[in-house]
Amino acid sequence: MNFIQTRGIDTNRAKTVTFSQAILSPIASFGGLYVPEKLPELGEEFLNKHLNSSYKELASDMLARFEIDIDKEVIDKALSLYDKFDDRTNPVPVVKVKENLYVSELYHGPTRAFKDMALQPFGVVLSSIAQRLNENYLILAATSGDTGPAALETFKNRANVKVACLYPDGGTSDVQRLQMVTEDAANLKVIGINGVFDDAQNALKRLLASQSFKEALEKKETKLSAANSVNFGRIIFQIIYHIHSYLELVRQDAITMGEKVYLNVPSGNFGNALGGYYAWKMGVPVEKIIISSNENNVLTRLIRDGKYDLRECAVVSTTSPAMDILKSSNVERVLFDLFGAKRTKELMNDLEEKNVYELSSDELNELRKYFDADFCTGIEGKKYIKQIFEKYNYLMDPHTATCIKSYETCCKAEIKTIAYSTAEWTKFSPVIANALTGELDTKDMDALQSISDVANLKIPAMIQELFTKPTVQKTVIEKEQIEEEILKFL
Repeated sequence: MNFIQTRGIDTNRAKTVTFSQAILSPIASFGGLYVPEKLPELGEEFLNKHLNSSYKELASDMLARFEIDIDKEVIDKALSLYDKFDDRTNPVPVVKVKENLYVSELYHGPTRAFKDMALQPFGVVLSSIAQRLNENYLILAATSGDTGPAALETFKNRANVKVACLYPDGGTSDVQRLQMVTEDAANLKVIGINGVFDDAQNALKRLLASQSFKEALEKKETKLSAANSVNFGRIIFQIIYHIHSYLELVRQDAITMGEKVYLNVPSGNFGNALGGYYAWKMGVPVEKIIISSNENNVLTRLIRDGKYDLRECAVVSTTSPAMDILKSSNVERVLFDLFGAKRTKELMNDLEEKNVYELSSDELNELRKYFDADFCTGIEGKKYIKQIFEKYNYLMDPHTATCIKSYETCCKAEIKTIAYSTAEWTKFSPVIANALTGELDTKDMDALQSISDVANLKIPAMIQELFTKPTVQKTVIEKEQIEEEILKFL
């Protein structure tokens, strides 16, 4: 399968590229992104075939349907990393919380967040391509809290790869920060910036598109790629767990094959939601995708009103910091799928030049065929954490809690909902401890212990160890110094 470009083609690029080319150089013409030329059609026959398959068997077959130019032994090695999750037989448990509401737990990997689902295999794939080509790559990652730890974990000590990870200093949880700054592999560089996630993501996109930066890298015999979900190598692995989650409901006799469900996704950069959208287009029966946001609710306004307006917006720090994002990169791939390259380029140019774009009424109607949305405040989120725990004995993190609000406001009661839990409770313990016990200003370790006592849950060893590991990555800079710091690292 070949890949095409969301904003059309400039004169210096090929009309189509392979999967390997798309993930090694993920930014396309005019600053756009790569998407599949055509999605494979799976349908009910594929779903029935994998009703009793393992997660790895399902993943292997779905990837084969994309006909990507990666050797099967590399794919098998990449997928084998799911064996290191909490339960190798079921890396993504789907748990019934209450009538018609199920939670797909995506956080059972090494960094306790959903980014492991895509980044664990992605690291193997990208490193293997670099070795095959005998090339060295710098992987850029910008993180609001979860991509960074997962990218560092998957790429550490891998051949032909170095990683520079940007994060907003003070804009992640303590556990997320510790997961990054305690990494000591020689091929990893963690850079805190005085700013917000959008500053880190904008710097990443600028560097990926910068010819002078690429020329500076060439002098160091290094090429450039990215680990964020602008890279389709991330997205392709995110489609799989939506298919798996649907099949899990069939296995549990919660639904019959062919019955439609809601996919309720806490959304920041929109990659998780995009994976669900592609799964739907490929044949998973979906009623609608529900986008759950926090106070940074630009996606809610887009889906309700058709306007993506950042003119008077500033990022608000919330209790669900991985969603403290205003520019959600993967919306562009949906715009392309619905409206084509010419219109997508117009809309993205308006966003870049005017900080706003607006869909026509017909375009909004088309978007709303697939999506609905609501947002949840931090106060509401803590109320839901406490309510769901006390009534149903289920503990969720603040990002997952945003889904409860939209479940109540956007979903028909008779249709089953799959909500996606993107992080374990350990990643945001002060917020959860406050929700459960009313504790204020607790240190992460105190909060973890408090929750452990109240909920009778064991703190995972990989989290406890963070608090005694030495801080290795100490760099915190202004955003204008990012390029200089990365070149210094190389």
